[in-house]
Amino acid sequence: MPGWGARIRNWIYKRREYSRSIPETESGLASIDGVFTKCEGCGQPIYEKDLEVRFNVCPHCQFHYPLPAPRRVRLLADRGSFEERDAGMVAGDPLGFEDYQEKLDKARKKTGLDDAVLSGTVRIGGYPVALAAMDFRFIGGSMGSVVGERISRIIELAYDEELPLVIVSSSGGARMYEGIYSLMQMAKTSVALSRYMTGSRPYVSVLTDPTFGGVTASFATAADVVIAEPGARIGFAGARVIESTTRERLPEGFQTAEFQREHGLVDRIVHRLELKNDLERFLGFLV
Repeated sequence: MPGWGARIRNWIYKRREYSRSIPETESGLASIDGVFTKCEGCGQPIYEKDLEVRFNVCPHCQFHYPLPAPRRVRLLADRGSFEERDAGMVAGDPLGFEDYQEKLDKARKKTGLDDAVLSGTVRIGGYPVALAAMDFRFIGGSMGSVVGERISRIIELAYDEELPLVIVSSSGGARMYEGIYSLMQMAKTSVALSRYMTGSRPYVSVLTDPTFGGVTASFATAADVVIAEPGARIGFAGARVIESTTRERLPEGFQTAEFQREHGLVDRIVHRLELKNDLERFLGFLV
């Protein structure tokens, strides 16, 4: 007679189609009957409340799910210290791209955000910090004109007020619906960051799964300290695109945080639940 855990797993496997039709919970993940979800890492059933308490980290295998930007701020900021900057800034549709406005409306309704980044000032371990956190739920965390503007403005604020800067990236790259307006954000954020780096305060970049495209090629990897979450996929183009272009076989897992650390792009891999303490230590050393 199978045990309780085995019966639950069997029930989940038989009814997995239901998980695709269930709306997202506070964790940002779909759940089965609002109680369980199946871990993408180990396949074990996870009690939804356990995921919420652990900020979307599997209690069995430590698989790191994407984390919505508001919960990321809650994870890192001292309680009650977050003050949002540049709220209400919304993207236009400069190219008149078909369905883009509809996608924006759906993304705003789904996430409760104006765009794919949440930025402001916080305290981390008592240290005042300028913080930006990207949200992959908003059109794949893509960087359009609003994301680029808000990232640039939080960098400029950090420079003007001599604040440490922390940016948490989660993005598929540039937002194709805005064409060149999206691509120019790489240059805009890089210019703002180059000015910031002439000052004396540290910039810590946190790379989460996934971080790709123009975000990787601009502000996400140009930091004093580059931290990544375990298993995060990091790169510019996807593996299949690179292989089809170069006609070469690539090393297994070459775009993982672990591979990037071995080859010098990432300085440190930090478990999500240890990230706040790690940032506090870095700020203590560098501020």
